[in-house]
Amino acid sequence: MRLCNAGEIMALDRQAIQGLGVPGVVLMENAGRSCCDLFEKAFSQYFPGPVLILAGKGNNGGDGYVMARILAERGWQVSTLVLGLENSISGDAGVMLNIVRQLELPITFVENIPELQKSFAAAAPALIVDAIFGTGLSSDVVGKQAAAINLMNESVAPVFAVDIPSGVDSSTGRICGLAVQSTLTATFDHAKIGHASYPGARYVGDLKVVDIGIPQAGRQDFSSHVHLLDVLDAQALLPDRSFHGHKGTFGHLLIVAGSPGKTGAAALAGNAAARSGCGLVTVAVPDSVHDIIEVKLTEAMSCALPSVDGLICLQAKTQIEELITARQGLAIGPGLGQSSELSALVRSLVVSASVPIVIDADGISLLSGQLECLQGRREQPLILTPHPGEMSRLTGLSVAEIEANRYVVAQEFAAKHGVVLLLKGARTVIAAPDGRVNINATGNDGLSSGGSGDVLTGLIGGLLAQGLDGFSAASLGAWLHGRAAELVSATQGTAGMIASDILCYLPVARQELVKGV
Repeated sequence: MRLCNAGEIMALDRQAIQGLGVPGVVLMENAGRSCCDLFEKAFSQYFPGPVLILAGKGNNGGDGYVMARILAERGWQVSTLVLGLENSISGDAGVMLNIVRQLELPITFVENIPELQKSFAAAAPALIVDAIFGTGLSSDVVGKQAAAINLMNESVAPVFAVDIPSGVDSSTGRICGLAVQSTLTATFDHAKIGHASYPGARYVGDLKVVDIGIPQAGRQDFSSHVHLLDVLDAQALLPDRSFHGHKGTFGHLLIVAGSPGKTGAAALAGNAAARSGCGLVTVAVPDSVHDIIEVKLTEAMSCALPSVDGLICLQAKTQIEELITARQGLAIGPGLGQSSELSALVRSLVVSASVPIVIDADGISLLSGQLECLQGRREQPLILTPHPGEMSRLTGLSVAEIEANRYVVAQEFAAKHGVVLLLKGARTVIAAPDGRVNINATGNDGLSSGGSGDVLTGLIGGLLAQGLDGFSAASLGAWLHGRAAELVSATQGTAGMIASDILCYLPVARQELVKGV
């Protein structure tokens, strides 16, 4: 699903109004009427209300006035609270407000927080419509608008958000101080980045995109290239798989991982790569734990690398480079440990390895503070898959700063360093160096357990070995990983889900895409 930012949707409106001559009040009428249709379908059991509409001074409030009129015409008990004085509302919103006034529908203008609280309590709504702020909001919410959001969030009444929950930055998903927790959101023409990217996505509830009559003809393409990665997008990323293929056809992945006490991470990555559809997998571990990994792996092969104090040492570089020559992909990091020699080894492989690379976990930590090596790698894809804590070490930003602006942080890092950046978490963000961004739609809290990231690393590495480019491998890997977790939870829930539970469902998730389920 294509996503847009606030500037792009505003440009569409201008093109329709100024370029094609579609009156703004017509678009507003269409928006309000479409919202009413969706509202009634979703909340029919609450008929006839009472319904309280909280309206701002701009066009979002204008949509709310249209809803007030149409819902009242259809028999709902509707009242409207306007956060501002009547003479402060102009333009198309003023036109719609005047109609409500002429029809003598219940409407109250509140100037301060005590008036707002009193009027809200008197309304005792069964349903609330949030029409305070639209897609143009980017500054923090204060004053009576903030008080109105708190009142909605404290109420037990379901909230219907017009266009986007008030307080969510539609271009980034950032929360502007606080935001409305909606039950259902109706957005216009296109979903926005803020609907899909956390933390904003947490406030959207069920999202529906409605048509408001902006003509399709003559549209300019969006300048941003952001998608909510859904099933159709994932299907398009599947690598070709010939019926007459063999294990050599489907690629050979090398995984450099493991250390004393962390052989499980290496095994999970190896088993996930085997489940990815990859033809062959070799897991290279320090010789100190090679006997252990031999027991844990069945389908994947293993290889012992020289070690110092149990960790792979710089001396292993020659052997790894020899192994790479017969492989189509390289995964580095799960359970690798930390040492100065490992840091030097990983940085050297980033520059010299002639195959696509995915780096995770300890591999990312080994790069932290020494990102110059990323600039030396241009010909083959490099994927980094940090969780927010690892991203904090890479960027110097706090975890809170990263989580508040996930989409922007990932996009800027990918562009600056020329890598594919997969930022883990709810609604994982995958960013390419050229500005493309996918926001993954699958997954659940069952992935919040040790080892799930190692599974993702092996899965992405296996897709790289099958010939996918870095952005496609990271995107499809994230989707399959999340979907496999959903399949697990359908039978056993999410509490107690462990990483190895996901492994058997990776081929099932992929087959769903093949069949178009």
